Amino acid sequence: MIIESVISLLLLLLQVPATAILLSRLLKGPRRHPPLQPEQPTLDLLGSVSVVVPTLNEALRISPLLAGLSQQSYEVREIIVVDSNSQDGTPDLVKAKQQQDPRFRLITDDPLPPAWVGRPWALHNGFLFSSEASEWFLGMDADTQPDPGLVASLVKTAQAEGYDLVSLSPQFILKSPGECWLQPALLMTLLYRFDPAGIHTQQPERVMANGQCFLCRRSVLASVNGYSSARSSFCDDVTLARHIAAQGFKVGFLDGAKVLKVRMYEGAMETWKEWGRSLDLKDASSRAQIWGDLWLLLSVQGLPILILFSFLPLLPLPLLLPLRLLLGLNIFLLIIRFALLLAIAPSYDLQNAKGGWLFWFSPLADPVAVLRIFLSAFRVPQEWRGRKYTS
Repeated sequence: MIIESVISLLLLLLQVPATAILLSRLLKGPRRHPPLQPEQPTLDLLGSVSVVVPTLNEALRISPLLAGLSQQSYEVREIIVVDSNSQDGTPDLVKAKQQQDPRFRLITDDPLPPAWVGRPWALHNGFLFSSEASEWFLGMDADTQPDPGLVASLVKTAQAEGYDLVSLSPQFILKSPGECWLQPALLMTLLYRFDPAGIHTQQPERVMANGQCFLCRRSVLASVNGYSSARSSFCDDVTLARHIAAQGFKVGFLDGAKVLKVRMYEGAMETWKEWGRSLDLKDASSRAQIWGDLWLLLSVQGLPILILFSFLPLLPLPLLLPLRLLLGLNIFLLIIRFALLLAIAPSYDLQNAKGGWLFWFSPLADPVAVLRIFLSAFRVPQEWRGRKYTS
């Protein structure tokens, strides 16, 4: 077993430092800000928020968002839907809601300029059209389902904690068996690379954000010229948040599972294709960061299942010390993985899921999820949400 021992030592050299980094992040968990709770507004919040929603052919999923935004109280001054010439009836749904709630406004963004990606361009247009009397800008995605107390809770938390920008991790609605198996493994790639939601990250280059629910002081957004710094980014939320953090503003990423739900993609294939290509966050990261994150994910998420399966034929045999150490380390990493699965369970709505039990077997999808990050990290997207882009 000399060759096996040498390979084991090399794997230990790869995995031990990565495990130490992972533990240093996970140990911050007990200090994290508790999940946001729905709140009622107070009069000091009157008309303080402009909501902007970018849309492109969202007719099949935007209705829960429109209903949820209409249920927000007087803290919301206006709700601007910036449509990019949808062909599926999305504008008609917004116009119908406008008849019921005059806070809704529908605008069409200008043709996409060179070097801009569609989503940040639409949000930038919405920012330019929003009222200067609003203190806060809130970007929301069409696939989100906000609780009636979401906006008041967001603003009150930002004020109490001194945040200039705060975004939320949602509760994910899963429905198909493939999603229940793959999506938690893809989400875990974020949990392994960054501090837990609710921990204030001091380093701007390690800040996390989620554009599905993205609250920023309007004055801060004006000071950085709206979304210009993220114009060519396919992860514009993280790119913009890190740029704002680098200017000295306080940026937070909090647990919003009790105030915000999201139905992102239909099925495992769409999840793999659409979400997988932005999870690498390469547009917001240096090459050194990207390589460091790939090493970490390979070491602590991608390899443990594969290594443990490779040990099955060796279990009846006496194992040398390097093999025993490698086996013990990867059992430990798998225990951590299942413990994290318990921790993220409240972030999932599986009530209407077929094969929801596959959520508990998602660690078996970890090598696939890590492979997806590797593939995405070395490819420039050519298409996003129905738009074609050239590199």
